[in-house]
Parts: sequence; C-alpha cells; structure tokens
Amino acid sequence: MELRRVVSLPPYVFSEVNELKVAARRAGRDVIDLGFGNPDIASPAVAVDKLAEAVRNPRNHRYSASRGIPKLRQAVAQLYLRRFGVELDPEREVVSTIGAKEGLSHLMWVLVGPGDTALSPSPSYPIHMYAPVFAGAKVELIRLDRLGRQGTASGDELLGALEEAWAAAAPKPRVAILSFPHNPTTVCVDLEAMTRAVAWAREREVLLVHDFAYSDTAFDGFRPPSILEVPGAMECAVELYTLTKSFSMAGWRVAFLVGNAEVVAGLSQLKSYLDYGTFQPIQIAATVAMNEAPEYPAQVSAIYQSRRDVLCDGLSRIGWEVDRPRGTMFVWAPLPAAYAEMGSLDFSKYLVAEAAVATSPGVGFGPGGEGSVRFALIENEQRIAQAVRSLRRTLRKL
Repeated sequence: MELRRVVSLPPYVFSEVNELKVAARRAGRDVIDLGFGNPDIASPAVAVDKLAEAVRNPRNHRYSASRGIPKLRQAVAQLYLRRFGVELDPEREVVSTIGAKEGLSHLMWVLVGPGDTALSPSPSYPIHMYAPVFAGAKVELIRLDRLGRQGTASGDELLGALEEAWAAAAPKPRVAILSFPHNPTTVCVDLEAMTRAVAWAREREVLLVHDFAYSDTAFDGFRPPSILEVPGAMECAVELYTLTKSFSMAGWRVAFLVGNAEVVAGLSQLKSYLDYGTFQPIQIAATVAMNEAPEYPAQVSAIYQSRRDVLCDGLSRIGWEVDRPRGTMFVWAPLPAAYAEMGSLDFSKYLVAEAAVATSPGVGFGPGGEGSVRFALIENEQRIAQAVRSLRRTLRKL
C-alpha cells in the first residue's frame, strides 16, 4: 500500500543515538542520558493528590469537553493575567489541547492546506517544521541559527530573519511559527523584539503562532515575554502555553491555545470532531496545579538553572566553551574544533560509545543545526558532574 503524509518525513536521526544508548545499557554500561528532553522533576504534589481523588469519582470517567472544562480554561486565563498582565476571555480566547504538539499540529489543519506556505524556524523542534507539511502546506525556513544564539536576539535580528524567509516564500505565507525561548538553540527575545514581530505580522497580514513551551523556564532574572503582551497582538497572534515544562507535567498532556478568538474558535470546532479532550481527572488536577501551586514553575526553573551551571562550568573547565543559556532546559553546544569534522551525528554516537553520555545531534533539528549537539538538563547535579568527568577522559584533544 502506498502511504501518504509520512513519506515526506526524513529518517529520525535521534533514533540512531537512542539505539546505541539502549545497546550500551543492555551491555551493562551506565549511560548518562542528556539527550531526550524528558523532564525528570516530579509534578506538583497538590496535582497528584487531586488526580488520585478525581479518578476515583466515576462521574469523571465519562467523555469530557474537547475544548477543556470551564474551570480549566478559567485557570489558564487567571494565570495569564497574573503572570503576563494579559486578559483572556476563557470562553472565546482559550481552548485546551492534548499537549502542545497536538495543538500545533491540528492548528495547522485549520490554518493552511495544499497550495499555502508557512514560515517555520530552523533549526527547531521537529514538529514546528512538519506540522504545516502534515496539513499539505509548503514550508519556508526562518534561519534562527543566524541570530544571537544563547543570548537575546534583537528586534532587528528577528525582523531580518522574518523578512528573509518572507522574501523567499512563494506563495506568500499565511502563518509564521515562532518559539522563544527557543529549542534547541536557546535563543531568547525580549518584548521589544516581540513588538517588532507583531508589527511585521500586521503589515504582512500573517498570523503568528508562538509556541511558548519554555514560558517559565528562564534564568538569571530573565522573564520571557508572552507575545500577547504586545498591544494589538490579539488581532494577529495565538500562543501555545503548556504545563509540560513549567509545572513538570509532561506525561499529563495539558496545554492551551490562547489569543485570537477566530483562530481559537476554528481549532475548537475541529477538535469537536477529533477528540473529547484530556481525561477529565487530569483536567481537574491541572486546574488545581495552576490555582494552588503558582510558585511551582519558579521552583522548577531554579533546579534547571543549577543544573545548567554545573554543566556549563564543567564543560568550560575541560576546554569545551559553550554559552550559558538564559532559557529552556537545554544547552546548545558547538562541536569542539578538534571534532568538528565528525559532524554532529557521528560525534553524538562517539560520546555514547566512548563516554557513555547521550546527547542530541544538531542535524536532527533541521538546517542550521549541524555543527552542534544539544544537552538536556534532565539529570541531577551529581549525574551531570559525572558526565563531565567522563567527557574529560574521552575528549583528550581539548
């Protein structure tokens, strides 16, 4: 049978590193996995307790609401007002999604189709490039690897990248996907850059879709702005907010699309045909997490900052200089000069085989990713320090 949609997908290069990791562990080696960005920090106790209570109520075992129960949508609206000073109508400007990946993928079905073009960042989290493709659209890349990397990209830099992608696109794009703080490069932007992007989108009649996965995962006093903080953004922007990183609730699959009411209504309509929403006890527990544990994201962020410091300081001591990211749960590391000719995939394989340390090869994040590897801060400080010691023994040419 001839397959559709998936035939355009490239080989998933991360699986090659994962297979080596699995084989090494089966052989009895202690592989420290800093590859897959799977949060290891526990979810808020208050949410776990509420889930256990809610799941015992048989009324919660029935179909739920695909757009999210009212109290859940009210909770995220209150969070946005408290956190960003943004007022949201929970009836018209909020819809719950089964994680941000589901939300983005189905949103593209609403916004683009065959014959359309979308702008997507590169390098990027793979779904950012492929969600428009699944909807049948063409993709033109916003080259974020040319921006300020681990620092904060200026408004001029971001606008230049958008304009370059716009000029190359045919037909002209209807949608532009952004995500800051950015995975994998960890590039951040401030409110001035967001303001420039919104002005650009309004002028070009483009809808901005901002994946705000690392909204609360930021360090050294940096506060990532919501795109909806920009005056006029409601006319041309929507944002994906998720509990995955902020509240360390990855497996719960709770996220939201917020912003432009027409776009939110479109996704709500599509989802009414596709699903009945996240399991209702999870929605109830997520509501409690946002309402009763508002300080939890700051606690999670502090843990990641400590891990970042251990990794960056340790790499610096062994001669592998990397920039210290201001956001995300990652460190984006250019290959050491002595190993640059290997390429990121072979270098990642080498680190598993020789150092028993797993990373993600930059080439897996699309054009612009080659030449770097991504470390995920998903082990405690002791394990990260152990990884650094193993890297010191392995990378003797540094």
